Amino acid sequence: MSERSGGGLAVGLMTEASQTVTEERTARHLGSGSLKVFATPSMVQFIEENCHKLAARFLAPGKSTVGVSLQIQHLAPTPVGQRVTVRAEITQLEGNLITFRAEVSDEAEVIGRAEHVRAIIDVERFLKRVEAKGRAASAQA
Repeated sequence: MSERSGGGLAVGLMTEASQTVTEERTARHLGSGSLKVFATPSMVQFIEENCHKLAARFLAPGKSTVGVSLQIQHLAPTPVGQRVTVRAEITQLEGNLITFRAEVSDEAEVIGRAEHVRAIIDVERFLKRVEAKGRAASAQA
C-alpha cells in the first residue's frame, strides 16, 4: 500500500447498507428496461456509493476516490417495496487502486455480485485537470 492510500485502509475491511426499492430506482423509471423492478443502474450506484463511503473513512484530507472499473452480474429481479442490502469488502490494495468485492441481496436471495475498482486521487490535482479539460473544450467550441 502506498502513502497516498491512507494508513487505515486494509484488505478485509467491510461495509453493509440497505435501502428500499422505490419507483425512482426501477428499470422503467431510469429507462434501462420496461419493468418496475430494481434497475441495474441503481445497483451500480448503490455499490459505488458504499464502496466510496468505506474508503473515504480512511483517507487523508484532500484525498478521495473515483471509480475506474466495475464488473457486475445482475442475477435476479427485485420488486418495488423490497429492501436490498449491499455488502462490500476490500479485497486488494495495489498502489492507488482499491479493489472491492460486493454482493447485493434482497429479502429472498442474492440478486447481484460485482468487482469494483476505485482509484485514490488528490482532489485538488484532479479538479485542476478537470478545469483544464473544460477550458480546452470551451476554446474549441
